Formats: sequence, C-alpha cells, structure tokens
Amino acid sequence: MFAGAYTALITPFRPDGAVDYDRLRALVEFQIAGGIDGLVPVGTTGESPTLDMAEHVEVVRVVAETAAGRVKVVAGTGANSTAEALELTEKVLDMGVDGTLQVTPYYNKPTPAGLIRHFIAVADLGLPVVLYNVPGRTSCEIAVATIAELAKHPKIVCVKEAGGSVDRVSRIKAACDIEVLSGDDGLTLPMMAVGAAGVISVASNVAPQAVAGLVHAAAAGRWDEARRLHFKYYGLFTDVFIETNPIPIKAAAEMVGLGPAHYRLPLCDLAPANKDKLRATLEKCGLLK
Repeated sequence: MFAGAYTALITPFRPDGAVDYDRLRALVEFQIAGGIDGLVPVGTTGESPTLDMAEHVEVVRVVAETAAGRVKVVAGTGANSTAEALELTEKVLDMGVDGTLQVTPYYNKPTPAGLIRHFIAVADLGLPVVLYNVPGRTSCEIAVATIAELAKHPKIVCVKEAGGSVDRVSRIKAACDIEVLSGDDGLTLPMMAVGAAGVISVASNVAPQAVAGLVHAAAAGRWDEARRLHFKYYGLFTDVFIETNPIPIKAAAEMVGLGPAHYRLPLCDLAPANKDKLRATLEKCGLLK
C-alpha cells in the first residue's frame, strides 16, 4: 500500500516563528515534480513537538489539499498520549489522507500490552496505520513479536523501521505479512535488498529525484543503478543527521534555494563547522545551484 519513496516533509517557518503555509505548498510541488511517491507531514522531521494542535492539523490539511491526490499523504498524527493521538487522527479523517504515521509513545515507555492497545485504538478509527519504530527518539522499541501481533489488524499495514538495523527487516518479514519502509536514508538500499518496500526519507527534502530514483531502481531489480545512486548520495544520507534532525536538513534546504532555515526552540541553527561540511557534501552531490 505504501511502497515507494516518501518524504518526511519539513515544516517551514517564517522569521517570527509562524508556519509559512505558502512555502509549504511550494515544497509539496517541488516534491511532486521530483517524482516522489508520497509525503509524510508533521513527523519528527516536521518538528511535530513544537506545533500546537491547530497548526498540526492545518499543516496536514494544506499538504493534502496541495497534493490533491497526485501522491499519497501519510499524516503524522502520533503522540505519547493515546487520547491525543486519537484526537489528531480524528481531525484528519476527512482530509483525504491515505494513512497515518503513528510513532511509538515516547517518554512514558509503555509495555508491549500498552503498545498494542494504543496502536489498535488508533487503527480502529479506520485510517491505514504506519507504525513508527524509532527507539533513538522514544526510548521504546516495538518488539518484532509486538509488530506481528499488531499486523493482525486489517488497518495496521506498514512499519517505518528507524532503529538502524537491517536485521530487523528480515525478522519482521519472517514474522508477519506487513510492509516495511526504511526510516534511515543510508539503510534504504540494504533494507530493500531484504524485503523493505521503500523509504520515508529525510534527504529527499532536497534530493527527491535521487531518492525516488534509488528506490524505484531497487524495486525494479536494477541493483547496479540503485547502488550507483546509493554511493553518490551516501554522504548526504549521513550528513543530514550530523546534528539532531531536522536541523541539518532545514539548513540544506536553505543552501539549495528552498527557503530560509528557521527553527522553533529548543532546536536552533546548525553549528558553523557542520554547516561547512554539509555545504561541501551538497556541492559534491551536485545539488547546489
């Protein structure tokens, strides 16, 4: 259902900190023109922790409205409170989105039983659910056995695997019938080699054609082409995480001409030395104008 190259979309801000909806629409058009298969607004890369609920819902609405069915939209509506995740998801049900990305509840570290109840409560609302395993952010891994149990629900159809382990993809695919998307740009190719269906990418914010090309080549079995793109852009895939995401990718977006990099505290500007390193990587990849 969600195979392909998806962009974990950044949320652009104005200098005063307000969401820049005009630039958000332009970013959606840039992604679609670049051949991306889908968009994931208001995930970690979209700075979801610092958007209030009204902004969160409006970003999803604007992305879905602008995309207008040309690509799939998976709305980031997760939270560490089940009640909040349900409220956010309910608010996007009539926006024409294709699914919801549900992060593992963070900080409160639920048990496997709690995770199952949490994700099923969201899935029962009716939108297809992409589970989001990112223990580096949440301090709570979704065990493979838990994913296998959740996959029995007809609306839990995919997992974004961002735990840094290719082995997890093999274990998940062996345990149940569920799609897996890489959550780490640098692991997209090896994960697809063992059965992942694509990626939810950070790097594609600035390189949609490259990421889409890599994923589409791998999916078609054109492994030499996929490897060529992997190695050409591998420096970018790693350097967009040189500091906490999305600090580097917003800096990269500014460098390639997609608009100024503004953040909401506690996130702040990329360190000068890292900015120089990122700029050199973008130049090497041929992405600087």
